[in-house]
Amino acid sequence: MNGKHLRLAATGIAALSVVLTGCGSGTDTQDAASEGPVTIEWWSWEESKYTEPVAAKFNATHEDIKIKLVKQADNPGTAQNVRNVVASGKDVPCLVKNFGEVPGLVGEGLLSDITEAFEPHAKKGVFNEQALPAVRAGGRYFAVPTGFNPSFLMINRKVYDRYGVQPPKTWDDLISAGKELKKHGVYVMNLAGEDPSTLVNLVQQAGGSWYEQGEDAWKVDFLSPESLKAADVVQQLVDNDLVANQTYQDRPALINYFDSGKMVSLPTQTWQLPNYELNYKQSLGDWEPIDLPQFAGAEFVTPAHSANSGLLVPKGCKHVEEAVEAGVWMNTTKEAVDATYQKDTKQYSWPGAMPDVTPWVDSTVPEKLFGPSKSEARGVILKSVKAAKDSWTVGPNYTGVFAELQDQWARIVTKKITVEQALKHLQEFTVKDLKSKNINVEG
Repeated sequence: MNGKHLRLAATGIAALSVVLTGCGSGTDTQDAASEGPVTIEWWSWEESKYTEPVAAKFNATHEDIKIKLVKQADNPGTAQNVRNVVASGKDVPCLVKNFGEVPGLVGEGLLSDITEAFEPHAKKGVFNEQALPAVRAGGRYFAVPTGFNPSFLMINRKVYDRYGVQPPKTWDDLISAGKELKKHGVYVMNLAGEDPSTLVNLVQQAGGSWYEQGEDAWKVDFLSPESLKAADVVQQLVDNDLVANQTYQDRPALINYFDSGKMVSLPTQTWQLPNYELNYKQSLGDWEPIDLPQFAGAEFVTPAHSANSGLLVPKGCKHVEEAVEAGVWMNTTKEAVDATYQKDTKQYSWPGAMPDVTPWVDSTVPEKLFGPSKSEARGVILKSVKAAKDSWTVGPNYTGVFAELQDQWARIVTKKITVEQALKHLQEFTVKDLKSKNINVEG
């Protein structure tokens, strides 16, 4: 999407309508003169041991469509490669593992509108409803949902019990637990200076969103009651020195720290469990899965929004209908999920887009990580899936705003500014940035 299109975006609705016009909504079909099956190129940076069996199973069970899997090096490399081929209009793949928020990628003019091809599948109920919002922009679809991973808390129960601390049910409980554990030189959680996801997830869990798309303008509110509720939790954790600040940039060191017993509560998701099982040495078997702490008096909710929860269909894909058919099959069928099974770990890839995940829950739980608490994991995971909600709206400039949020977050965890000060700054930054792009905004 070029600068001219952005300048034309006078309002949120108008901005998206301009984008949709620029991106097209093609459902190109194979040339009538051509023969043989349609080939869909699928770009992914996931490990081949997970993707190759899925492609092979699809190809073995479909005659009219075939998948050609093209391994990508990583997320940033995929993003650059997609931008290059879309700009050139040549050799454009039809399915790509997501590398960013869909509305932002739509704003760049990178994606095809797949609504006409996708909606008939969505109406059949083959997707978890909470998997759908992340792949929409302006009420239109631009990717096939891959869904979300359920969120919960795992605690080092051995350390909790050693100091007589009760597992937290609310965020207030977690703060109280942190104050007690602090007396023994133990941190209740970790807040990495480069990762503001804790704040983002808390705002979502409280039912908030920093953006709302109105009829005539985007509404921006970083200081809503929901945001301030989330901010209060983070502020108490930071002000009372209850959290560690171990970076995610050195993964081995981070895992070793988690394993040490010096930090004892991890908000986590199912996809992270095998890594803990493989790398924990000192604390293997000491951890217990429990419900994600809640805001006192509120409905039980877990956040469902995920930035990378879709198979993108880039602009220039020549076979949109076939791409959607393949993407839907990969994310909603038992055959596809079963193809991801790994004999060494006895696990499947998490079927996060499906409404019924019960057949695969047990396989996500490692044998040793939770020790005597292993049997509790199934109930915790299923409760999280049922309670998941995605009320999060991503605005047209969220990519830049998130980068600014990361900078503010680093200052929050080092006590240079308060969370509320950061939110006030982000409010001003976001509104000013939208206005600079000639996008109508309230806030």
